[in-house]
Amino acid sequence: MKYGRTFNFSAGPAMMPEEVLEEIAAEVMNYRGSGMSVMEMSHRSKVYQEIIDQAEADLRSLMGIPENYKVLFIQGGGTVQFAMVAMNLLKDGVACYVETGAWSKKAIAEAKKFGDVKVVASSKDENFSYVPDCSDLDIPENCDYVYICENETINGTTFNKLPNAKGKVLISDQSSMFLSRPCNVSDYGLIWAGVQKNVGPAGMSVVIIREDLLNDNLAPTTPVYLDYKTHADSGSMYNTPNCWAIYCCGKVFAYLLKNGGLSAMEQRNIEKAAILYDYLDASKLFTATVRKEDRSLMNVPFVTPSAEQDADVVKATKTAGFDNLKGHKSVGGLRASIYNAMPKEGVEALVAFLKQYEAEHC
Repeated sequence: MKYGRTFNFSAGPAMMPEEVLEEIAAEVMNYRGSGMSVMEMSHRSKVYQEIIDQAEADLRSLMGIPENYKVLFIQGGGTVQFAMVAMNLLKDGVACYVETGAWSKKAIAEAKKFGDVKVVASSKDENFSYVPDCSDLDIPENCDYVYICENETINGTTFNKLPNAKGKVLISDQSSMFLSRPCNVSDYGLIWAGVQKNVGPAGMSVVIIREDLLNDNLAPTTPVYLDYKTHADSGSMYNTPNCWAIYCCGKVFAYLLKNGGLSAMEQRNIEKAAILYDYLDASKLFTATVRKEDRSLMNVPFVTPSAEQDADVVKATKTAGFDNLKGHKSVGGLRASIYNAMPKEGVEALVAFLKQYEAEHC
């Protein structure tokens, strides 16, 4: 690693590609002869309009986003989107949620403030260590949408097959797996992702929404900023957007396009995750907590036989020069987040460390 950087296994904010960071550093004082940093320039300027337009164009190219979908750059992260989804799409019917971990639970709790919510499947019975069967969900006729957290950052599960939404609108929180593998956008009515995990700096979400879901008849008390149509009609420029995050994400979109796109990212992520999971499955000390067929390529939770030893491992990883391997406070244990920007060498170095720790303590 250059610049004295560490292997940062944080779930977010997380690592960004070094090549991207170098480009940003080179432009931070004077963006392409404009005489100012992107952090200083007006969002109404021609130069910034080019930045946001290029970011959207590159994202559309990366994901193959159809023309009848809007791309929105909205300030705030998941907590804002939990509310916006329900405020905009939960009408007079029922919202159906699949409960697979901490973030889907939070989304459910928020949606209940705005209408009728039905949990149609859950893996709560086994501490969210698997993805429930969603092939024949009990979805009522008056369902407004079916909602999933496609990759649970804390619990480390992922959907490898989308639910059978039975013709209803499918909504997906893709925050911690966004752009990690190819995605058929047409399978969804709305995709949203907080960008601080696998794309860029914190403080913004990307929302991809089918145009027919933009609602002209929201409750009159709906704050103007929380209306998706506000952002769609204004090209994400209703007010001052998160200019810096959009700029940085645009750099990442371009980087991904240059490096083989989402198919290439998926193959790299499969290879990286296999290195860690293969070791954990063979280990006598460490245990992966998720059922094999539902394991995330992005977030890998694992444990030792005791909470005390988990803490000792975390302490040892910091001494060894790694960072952010402590599991989320709600579940404990350990967790390695290995997003697109985590190099294969980082995963190999972590496994070498874990092997040495195991040899010394078993």
